[in-house]
Amino acid sequence: KVRKFGTEFYYCHNVCRGGAIQFFGTKHHHDKWLRDTENYLIKGCFAMTELGHGSNVRGIETITTYDSNTGEFVINTPCESAQKYWIGGAANHATHTIVFSQLNINGTNQGVHALIAQIRDADGNVCPNIRIADCGHKIGLNGVDNGRIWFDNVRVPRENLLNSVADVSPDGKYLSAIKDPDQRFAAFLAPLTAGRVNIAVNAVYQSKVGLAIAIRYALTRRAFSLKPKEPEVLLLDYPSHQRRLLPLLAKTYAMSFGANYLKMLYVKRTPQSNKIIHVVSSSFKATFTWSNMQILQECREACGGQGLKTENRVGHLKAEHDVQSTFEGDNNILMQQVSKALFAEYMAAQKPNKAFKGLGLEHMNKPCPVIPSQLTATTLRCSQFQMDALCLRERDLLNRFVAEVSQCQAKGESKGHAFIMSYQLAEDLGKAFSDRAILQTFVEAEATLAACSLKDVLGMLRSLYALNCLEDGAYLRYGYLSVENAATVRREITKICSELRPHALALVSSFGIPDAFLSPIAFNWIDANSWSSAQH
Repeated sequence: KVRKFGTEFYYCHNVCRGGAIQFFGTKHHHDKWLRDTENYLIKGCFAMTELGHGSNVRGIETITTYDSNTGEFVINTPCESAQKYWIGGAANHATHTIVFSQLNINGTNQGVHALIAQIRDADGNVCPNIRIADCGHKIGLNGVDNGRIWFDNVRVPRENLLNSVADVSPDGKYLSAIKDPDQRFAAFLAPLTAGRVNIAVNAVYQSKVGLAIAIRYALTRRAFSLKPKEPEVLLLDYPSHQRRLLPLLAKTYAMSFGANYLKMLYVKRTPQSNKIIHVVSSSFKATFTWSNMQILQECREACGGQGLKTENRVGHLKAEHDVQSTFEGDNNILMQQVSKALFAEYMAAQKPNKAFKGLGLEHMNKPCPVIPSQLTATTLRCSQFQMDALCLRERDLLNRFVAEVSQCQAKGESKGHAFIMSYQLAEDLGKAFSDRAILQTFVEAEATLAACSLKDVLGMLRSLYALNCLEDGAYLRYGYLSVENAATVRREITKICSELRPHALALVSSFGIPDAFLSPIAFNWIDANSWSSAQH
C-alpha cells in the first residue's frame, strides 16, 4: 500500500495516485491531473475528516463560496473544529489536496462537495493562505505523515470543482441532475466504498499473517511434560491452545471467502448494485477489522513474550491496524447503517405483492427455521442446520428491531431518535447479518468442490466457524439455544479443534504468505536468538 491518500490514513494504490480525481471528477479533470498524479509530479492527499467531524461527513464545517466576478471558489476554515485532521501525506509531502467543504452558492448551502486545491509548491513550500501542522506521534502507522490543514481565503479556479455529481456555471448557477439533496449526497459519497472494500480485505490479510506466525510457533514451541522424563508438550497439542487459535483460523477462512465475494461484488458493480455494495462493505469492514484485532491480540498472547518483539510482527501489526476500527467509518456507526438498511428492506417487503429480495434476505420469505430441542453432533455439522440457525437469529432480530423502532415512533418519537434508542438490537442485528452473509459465501465456495479430502477439511472449518457463531451471546439471550444445547455446541467445537490439529500447518501454509512476510518465531526461533545471531 502507498499510505498517502485516504479519508483518514490510506487508500489502495489506485486511489493514492489520483483515484479521487478519477471517481469524483470528469474528463477534463482526468486529462489535466491524472498523468501528473501517476508520475508523482503531483502528490495528493484527501482532506475530508475534520477535528470536529469524522463519521458525520455531512456536518463538516469548512466553507467554500463562489466568486462569480473572478470565476473562483474561496475556501475557508471558519473555526478550529473545522481544521482538516488526520490527512495522510499532508504534514510533509503533499502538493495538492482534495478538500471537502460545504458549498455555499448565492447564500444557499448546497451540501458537501470536493475541490482540488494546491497546498505546496513544487519545492515543497506551503502555499500562501494555507497553514499545515503535523498530527503528532500515533500508536501505530507512524510512517504516515498525517497532518492538519487550515484554509484562509484560499482561491481555486472554478474548474477545480470535482463535478461528476454537480457543477457551478461561470455566472454562479448551481447545476445537478440529482435534485434531491439526500440522493445527491449518497451519489457523491458512493465512490468512497472502495476504501471500505480495501480495508476489509486488508484486515483478512493481516489476520492470516498473525495466525501463520502463531500457529507455526505453536507447532515448534514446547512447554511442560505430562510425565517425568517425557518430552515437553507442543503448545498446539494442548486442547486449550487449539481452542484459542483454531476457531480464529476457521473464522479467517470464512472471512477470506467473504472478502473474495466482496471484491467480485465491487469489481462487477453497476449503479443498481451500489446499495448492496454499501451495506455489505459496511458490514464486512466492521466485522473483519474487529475480528482482525481480536485475532492479532490472541496471537500475540499465544506467542508469549516473543509476541512482544517487534521483529516477530504480531504486536506491531496490532498497533499498525488498530486504526482500522474507526477510519473509513467508525465500526459501530457502520453496523447501525447496516441495521437501518435492513429496516428499510423489511418495510418495503410489507407492501402488497412484495417479497424480500437482495442482501441475502430471501430466507425471510420462507417458514421460520426451528432449532431441534436436542442437538447432536451430526446435526451441528450439517451446513443446512448451520445456515438455518444463523438465518433464525437474523430473522428474529430484524423482527424485534422493527417492532422496537415502530413502538418508539408510535409514542411520537422521530425515526432517527427511535433508531438511536434501539442501538442494542441494531448492534446484534448487524452482527447477525454479517455472520450469516459470511457463512453463505463459505457454503457457496465449498459447494464448488467435488467430494475430496480438501472438501472434508473445509467442511470442518465451516462447521467450526458456524458453531463459533452459535456461541454468540444472542443465542442464549434471545432463547434460540437452551443451556443444554449451548453446552453441546461447546463440546463439539472442542472436538472439531482436535480433528483440525493435524491439518494446522497445511492450513496456514495454504495462505501462500512469503517467508519474508512472517517472522523468526515462525521458523527456527532458537537459531534466530543464538549468540552468533546476536553478534550480527
